Amino acid sequence: MPGLLYGGDWNPEQWPERVWAEDVKLMAEAGVNLVTVGIFSWARLQPDAHSWDFGWLDRLLDLVHRHGIAVDLATATASPPAWLVRAHPELLPVTADGVRLEFGSRQHYCPSSPAYREAAVRLTRALAERYRHHPALALWHVHNEYADHVEECFCPASAADFRRWLRQRHGGIEELNRSWGTAFWSQHYNSFDQIEPPRTAPGPVNPTQLLDWRRFCSDALLALHRAEKAVLDEVSPGVPVTTNFMSMLKALDYWEWSRHEDFVSDDAYPDPADPRAHVNAAMNYDLMRSLKGGRPWLLMEQAPSAVSWRPVNLPKGPGRYRLWSLQALARGADGVLHFQWRASVAGAEKFHSAMLPHRGTASRGWQETVRLGAELRRLGEVAGSRLRGRAAVLLDWDSWWALELDDHPSARMRWPDLLRPWYAALYERGVTVDFVPPTAGFDDHPLLLAPNLYLLDTATAERLTAYVRGGGRLVCGPFSGIADRHDHIHPGGHPGPLRDLLGIVVDEHWPIPDGATTAVDLNGTGLDAERWSEWIETEAAETVARYGSGALAGLPAVTRNRLGAGSAWYLSCHLGADLGPVLDLALAEAGVGAELPGLPGGVEATCRVAADGTGYLFLLNHGPEERLVPLRAPGRDPLAGAGPLAGADPFPGTAPLTGTDLLTGAEAAGAVTLAPLGAAVIRLPAAQERA
Repeated sequence: MPGLLYGGDWNPEQWPERVWAEDVKLMAEAGVNLVTVGIFSWARLQPDAHSWDFGWLDRLLDLVHRHGIAVDLATATASPPAWLVRAHPELLPVTADGVRLEFGSRQHYCPSSPAYREAAVRLTRALAERYRHHPALALWHVHNEYADHVEECFCPASAADFRRWLRQRHGGIEELNRSWGTAFWSQHYNSFDQIEPPRTAPGPVNPTQLLDWRRFCSDALLALHRAEKAVLDEVSPGVPVTTNFMSMLKALDYWEWSRHEDFVSDDAYPDPADPRAHVNAAMNYDLMRSLKGGRPWLLMEQAPSAVSWRPVNLPKGPGRYRLWSLQALARGADGVLHFQWRASVAGAEKFHSAMLPHRGTASRGWQETVRLGAELRRLGEVAGSRLRGRAAVLLDWDSWWALELDDHPSARMRWPDLLRPWYAALYERGVTVDFVPPTAGFDDHPLLLAPNLYLLDTATAERLTAYVRGGGRLVCGPFSGIADRHDHIHPGGHPGPLRDLLGIVVDEHWPIPDGATTAVDLNGTGLDAERWSEWIETEAAETVARYGSGALAGLPAVTRNRLGAGSAWYLSCHLGADLGPVLDLALAEAGVGAELPGLPGGVEATCRVAADGTGYLFLLNHGPEERLVPLRAPGRDPLAGAGPLAGADPFPGTAPLTGTDLLTGAEAAGAVTLAPLGAAVIRLPAAQERA
């Protein structure tokens, strides 16, 4: 499909067929070129175990094709119908407390249920065989938002599947006993048959059992997805297959999941009530782009205005819907889709906004829908171009799961809370970020950030050391290098296998109580640490900042260890919003600067690059005031991960950039004025993009 994708979830089964003709006419008016169909249509497609009803879907696909609209066809497996549930009540999920959840919502199935899996695969095959050659078919959409409501089940079927998974992972029972440390509290097992899921227990549950359970739950849902995808690849080869992710979701290891996606798609719902929502959205979008190594991704769902599931659901004010849609494109998306096309009149989401609101075409929402569609058509040439980050953030789901287990020195060490200040500091400095898994090559980025590496094996530590010796700059956050892949403490003290790389040793962890802070002195600049601090001693490292108050006063807080051609920085405390001045030192040392020098506050800038070298500079003003944005080349190749050094002349040897704003058709030379919540997308000729 040429150009950018635009559309959303269409639920025609909720409406009489006479409404369909009106819908496709309005879709054409709005510039819609792709609709997702059938996500919750299982009961309509298969009224009972022995019959199918595809007639309505035949007519629907024929209708949209006649109007030039393509279809993202869902496998409809996210909500099993009542007849299947009553025939197989054992497929309903069970909580850790033994409560079996009932029919009447969605995702009411056990991921390990054979009855559910067989029925889902059967439905997928029936759809694939019927529609594999339909000219409207553009994409396959497996399930919907895995792990949104049910990420685990504790029923007997799950228990059996967990034991099978454990046998495959550990081999023998003695290896499991060693991995789980079952000598503690007399938890030794004689056979796998004695093992149950970590249901509610009298006290703390074995932490490695809980970690393996998290791994298993992600894999169990992935097995469902792979079963459906295998059918689609067999019956309908060549048609791309995806499932909609849910941004940075703890429950699922998206590094592993993305290996089984033809392309990544995401559902994103930033909160209009949060003044920092666009920063977190940028972070999530950078992750989506990174999951497939920088390939374009698809925003599968967003709300045109208000959602319906928060305690208070604010609408998106005029201009914000457009701005946030453009932000997804700025971060590498090749399309903007929505939940939903037409607002529902019944059900749990009847107050959720839609491209076509309840008021219809007289509404403000409809006018914004039409405007955005027209602008996306003008931006069509952006499709297929890519965006590369200048710095990388290391993200490991295993470590995330282990970090947030119970019985740690502080329950306030949560991965999202640790990550966000790091990302925000880079965002505010105009530095685009890639995410990388622990198995990735690190050498593509001159600066690698690890806000936390609680779980770390020696092999990854050795690769990090090689990266630094080769000239890389590593910045590592607190409570890192603590445990191995079995969540066993590394012997010899913290930070375990990072000790020689960081050149420090941790004597004792020193959590900071809620509401309290500890002063940190960075060359006369006062910073405040919160949540966490550590008593550390330097071995080979130099002290960059010291604690300025409390029991740790005078001790190192931030260190740097020069090793080979690079350096490794260690932050022994959580600096939160005060992190920026420390990262400025690492950015300067790594030669990493902003996408554009002199970027005003509140303005986001990214540059996508096409295969022929053409650049597409996105400028987004998230603030309430007009901004003048200078268009100047940084003076060094942005794709080489280098820009002006922090603290130096902000525009050394720069030259004005000139290009065309694709949104308006106007020429842009030297500077661009952005209205409040305004945007520009500047096409830069290849020579200027390289500059």
